[in-house]
Amino acid sequence: MTEYIFMFLINISHAVFVISTSMLDIYGLNMLILTGLFFCRFSAKPIRRSPEKWPHVTVQLPVFNEMHVVERLLTSVSKLDYPREKLQIQLLDDSTDETTEIARMEIEKLQGRGFDAELIHRDDRTGFKAGALENGLDTAKGEYVFILDADFVPNSDVLRKTIHYFTDDEIGLIQTRWGHLNRNYNLLTRVQAMFLDGHLELEQTARNRSGRFFTFNGTGGIWRKKCITDAGGWEHDTLTEDMDLSYRAQLRNWRFIFLNEVETPAELPVDMDGFKSQQHRWTKGSIQCCKKVLPAIWRSKFPLHVKLEATAHLTSNFAWLLLMVLCFLIFPNTKYQPEMSVWVKALIHIPIFIFASGSVIFFYLMSQKALNPKGWWKEIIYLPCLLALGIGMSINNARAVMEALFNMQSGFVRTPKYGIEKRKAEKSPAARKSRYKAIRSVTPVVEFLFGVFFLFVLLDALLSGNLVSFVFLLPFPIGFFYTSVSSFVISWNAASRDRQTE
Repeated sequence: MTEYIFMFLINISHAVFVISTSMLDIYGLNMLILTGLFFCRFSAKPIRRSPEKWPHVTVQLPVFNEMHVVERLLTSVSKLDYPREKLQIQLLDDSTDETTEIARMEIEKLQGRGFDAELIHRDDRTGFKAGALENGLDTAKGEYVFILDADFVPNSDVLRKTIHYFTDDEIGLIQTRWGHLNRNYNLLTRVQAMFLDGHLELEQTARNRSGRFFTFNGTGGIWRKKCITDAGGWEHDTLTEDMDLSYRAQLRNWRFIFLNEVETPAELPVDMDGFKSQQHRWTKGSIQCCKKVLPAIWRSKFPLHVKLEATAHLTSNFAWLLLMVLCFLIFPNTKYQPEMSVWVKALIHIPIFIFASGSVIFFYLMSQKALNPKGWWKEIIYLPCLLALGIGMSINNARAVMEALFNMQSGFVRTPKYGIEKRKAEKSPAARKSRYKAIRSVTPVVEFLFGVFFLFVLLDALLSGNLVSFVFLLPFPIGFFYTSVSSFVISWNAASRDRQTE
């Protein structure tokens, strides 16, 4: 009887495992479709027309406690190659530290040079970034609004390369591709760059040029002011106000353009806690946005294939929950598999590998090939790191999904920025000395325990002679140990600094 119950549970476990991996396959299939659309539609570029006269542009710079980078930000904006009389600079400051004073001095310098620049400081952070943008929009003089986060350093010609496309009255947004100032700083920034390259170069381009929904990336984009107001303005009931407004605007039939050939460089988070806080906010916000706008998408008159892709996009972060299910079920499904023929196993597991793992590898390789046709193969060595980091982040991001599903409220947690543009060999001490740190949690402890568990599973597969499972499972303990130990090191260093200052 006991043996019967045990086998029944094993069969149930295997069925749930197969169902979960099959659902992951759907998201993997969507990545392959987007990859195909990228290459099919690559020649379908938007039309660029010269304006009769240069329009008025407001540059909005939302900042909160950015003392390391606010000066760099304002300096780069002052170098924009655009008629000065047509440019307004708004520093939207919610800071509670010396950032405000630094910004005030820099704004005064710009005013002395003839710039139309102003510091708009709020003591009340209602709506966080969305609230600051909304507040600034009331006094924005420009017909168009260029939004830049504090960690961005725009190229001087970005407005001259983009503003022409607004000669089409139906265009509501021009989004540029993010570059990476500190791509080679450490392993974490290198892998982050690959993640973002996949999204920005391949995914955004494919969605845009194939007529599907795509979204403002929160920064590095230029909005038509009329589009923002027509879509209902900035709302702050989600943590991803950019995604929310993007979908609402496109549902109002505004068209967007993504310019992958126009790069706007930015600073990547250099430590694990900063990366985790960023990913937690993006993941939670996307699920909040999914709950908010997905019903309206399906009520709209957009074609079925557009609705399906939007659904895949908005629900993609549910994959983190599916990955957590797999984490719990991997061991029983490698140790105790139901009796089945080799052909049945192949029929089940080969498609799973192709769509769940192979699609990810192919997607990010193709994005690197598109960005760097000659040297893309050099990035192959970082693919295992990308897979491991993705697995290691699953607990952090799955928690964000659950918080969104159960309407657990949390504030807008900023990602610490240190003004780092150098390689690791030339490190700036800002990150080590700064007071700006991401909010920590018990997540690293859970990640470490998962790492220990998967180390046991890995050793069991090795001792059992199951080399296929061993190779498949190798990224799991590496990923969990990497994300957990990296956070522990940050905490240890912070504690050491505190002891030294006592």
